[in-house]
Amino acid sequence: MLDLSSALSDIPPLRGQAPWPHHEYVKGWGVFGLPFDSGHVLALRVFPENCFGPYRTLWHRDPNGNWSIHVDGPRLHTACPRYYGAACVHTGYSRIGLTWTGPATLRVTVDSPSLDWTLTASATRLLSLLNGISGALPLATWRPRLLVRARERLARALGMGDLQLSGTMPSGHTGTLMPQRMYFVDDSHATFDGVDLGRPVRLTENPRIGDVPLPARGVLAIGQAAWKILDPAEYERTRIETAPADR
Repeated sequence: MLDLSSALSDIPPLRGQAPWPHHEYVKGWGVFGLPFDSGHVLALRVFPENCFGPYRTLWHRDPNGNWSIHVDGPRLHTACPRYYGAACVHTGYSRIGLTWTGPATLRVTVDSPSLDWTLTASATRLLSLLNGISGALPLATWRPRLLVRARERLARALGMGDLQLSGTMPSGHTGTLMPQRMYFVDDSHATFDGVDLGRPVRLTENPRIGDVPLPARGVLAIGQAAWKILDPAEYERTRIETAPADR
């Protein structure tokens, strides 16, 4: 039986350094993206480990293509809006609750906008095999472009569409998304500000935030991402500003 609850509950926060020089990073898990037949798209990011401090974010795209990112954390500019906010019509703060109601079933709640979202992750035999291989590969295998492209072709074969795991974010940061284990999300229900979002669906075209494609089907991913530092002075200043008070 797939047991994500034991692995992903209560991960201790860590303010660390990126695995590669001159990069900033995040590490954790989330719903890479989940499209619904109503035209809405949801995504979740849970990053207890990164350069600045732990946070959670809820992403939402409405049927008109408008993105918003809601942050449960101390600062917007050190969470997902740092990289994707330029492609959003709204970024702001929210309280995001996570409750595992089963080994692979998660309930996500948000206070404002109001969200009640339940999802169940699953894995096929092939996906479990690929996850075992991917999890054993060193991070160095994410540096060569050919190996990243090979992973993108594999994701396409799994029904995730034309993913691009490396490229330029809406902010101008360039970097690589490194999912090390992925699970399908085909069972989900969500109500957003009183609107039932319908059923999960596999799209023929990937939803995009800016020029960055998200999966064409629901995917929960565990892994990390690293981006080249865009402004070294800003990065160092932000590291100082976000340093724990007891240091």
